Amino acid sequence: MKNRSASLREEIEELIATGQLQPGHHLDETELAERFGVSRTPIREALIQLASMGIIEMRPRRGAQVATISPQQLVEMFEVMAEFEAMCGRMAARRMSKQEQADLKTAHEACKEARDAEDPDEYFYKNEVFHYLIYRGSHNDFLETQAINLHRRLRPYRRLQLRVRDRVANSYNEHDQVVQAILQGEAELTANLLRGHIMIQGQRFADLIASLPRQSS
Repeated sequence: MKNRSASLREEIEELIATGQLQPGHHLDETELAERFGVSRTPIREALIQLASMGIIEMRPRRGAQVATISPQQLVEMFEVMAEFEAMCGRMAARRMSKQEQADLKTAHEACKEARDAEDPDEYFYKNEVFHYLIYRGSHNDFLETQAINLHRRLRPYRRLQLRVRDRVANSYNEHDQVVQAILQGEAELTANLLRGHIMIQGQRFADLIASLPRQSS
């Protein structure tokens, strides 16, 4: 069973991922304690956990704030994420069990339902399940952990990408190719498809940057 600080960490992380707490937002322990109806101690513990993940920043005498990632850092992080996904996909195509393949197809169908409902927020959550199944399907615990950690740091930005016009539909179509490659055991094809699925460049990068919250001067 999760302790209270772990549950609070997840709840605060979700507020950040969904844009309710935006990059640069100051995180006041007292306000958060009142919001969640707890003392400041579990809030402080949750913030320390989030800081260790790079999701927030804690600075002496300035307190905690939601981490701000520069465009250059964002490109670099997505480059690494693309390689993590490619490695996971390559291994998953070789190692996934029949049950894991069936679970992936079920997750893919759930993404289709969210796409058809034109609900980018629901697609965001179903999309996470889809990718986490591929990480798990790599059967490499260390790689899975690293992929999940970076995925979590990029959650707010991956969510914003899905709000760009036609991105949900394109994402689903890319998923479809990935699923077929995994089912056919095409390891290198799967890796290449996932790398291209994650990489942000050209117009996709411009669209993502344009969707970022504007910082007040």
